[in-house]
Amino acid sequence: MTHLLLVWLINAFAVYVTASLLGGIYIKNFWAAIIVALVLGLINAIVKPVLVFFSFPFIIVTLGLFLLIINALMLLLAATLVDGFAVSNFGWAVLGSLVISLVSWMLSSMFNI
Repeated sequence: MTHLLLVWLINAFAVYVTASLLGGIYIKNFWAAIIVALVLGLINAIVKPVLVFFSFPFIIVTLGLFLLIINALMLLLAATLVDGFAVSNFGWAVLGSLVISLVSWMLSSMFNI
């Protein structure tokens, strides 16, 4: 249980840092980042596997780069569902998904998760 909470907080911090670094992503406060991390986790658990399944040929042809598009779409979906979180356009969503992934990867490796 503590592992799940730690991953959740790491992802919330990654969302907050990303919004601080990138001008096209807005977050109201850290509480909104916690909600965004929860929503992203649910979206990635429910919606993303369906999209990956149906776009598998595109993922193979692009050598996995199409997963960036799927991650950006998940971030845009989270932005539409959570008040206090906004992404300006698709380009910012792609960049934001990359930064969120990098920050959460670095923090997870620091905490050996």
